[in-house]
Amino acid sequence: MPIITASIETEVELRVQEFTIEGRNAVIEALRSGKTIDKLYIQEGLQDGPIMTLKREAKKRDIMVKYVTRERLDQLSSTGKHQGTIAYIAAYEYAEVSDMLSLAEQKGEPPFLVLLDGIEDPHNLGAIIRTANLAGAHGVIIPKNRAVGLTATVARTSAGALNYTPVARVTNLSKTIEDLKKEGLWFVCADMGGEEMYKLNLTGPIGLVIGNEGEGVSRLVKEKCDFIASIPMKGDIDSLNASVAAGVIAYEIVRQGLTQ
Repeated sequence: MPIITASIETEVELRVQEFTIEGRNAVIEALRSGKTIDKLYIQEGLQDGPIMTLKREAKKRDIMVKYVTRERLDQLSSTGKHQGTIAYIAAYEYAEVSDMLSLAEQKGEPPFLVLLDGIEDPHNLGAIIRTANLAGAHGVIIPKNRAVGLTATVARTSAGALNYTPVARVTNLSKTIEDLKKEGLWFVCADMGGEEMYKLNLTGPIGLVIGNEGEGVSRLVKEKCDFIASIPMKGDIDSLNASVAAGVIAYEIVRQGLTQ
């Protein structure tokens, strides 16, 4: 694995910024200009004209609004002038799932995608994107809701991998799996109750599904998977960090692909 030098880390820091927009007019203009909004907070109970406009613009763009107390917005605000709303802009643009399939086709390789079911820790997401790049995955897919987006912390942790590995954000992960099955992919998810990964055939067009740090893969998503893979463990604790689990299974997929 390549060593990250201080110069590369500095370059990533300079290239990536996390944008926070506060105030009604500023957030409305950000929405109308087409900026990619990762999170949108609105103070609960507000119903005035600008807030209603903001809600309409968010709905048009299928952006989930999180309603919070004024106290919570005060905590999030860096200016003290949020006027009841704060938006977080993605540090990188999202790709389309079709872009990933096209990338695999261009490389003459069977598609290899990593799907994340509710990863909330930006360090985990960044580490998984980095691992996906090193393992030769053609892209990473994350859900729009109840998951971290492409924040500056994610970009920094990926150590530049976001420049090369497309990340798509979808509304419904289960539906996305169904659609990708029609493209010939099959899916394996990580779960302690599954079959030992070494006993599974992890070759061909494949999607690797990694679940939430605490709850694992959700029931609905797990039901869409063709196989459930467990990682053999010899220690005294019963689970791995999500990014580590992703790396272990991703490299088993790499190993099996090399031995074909």
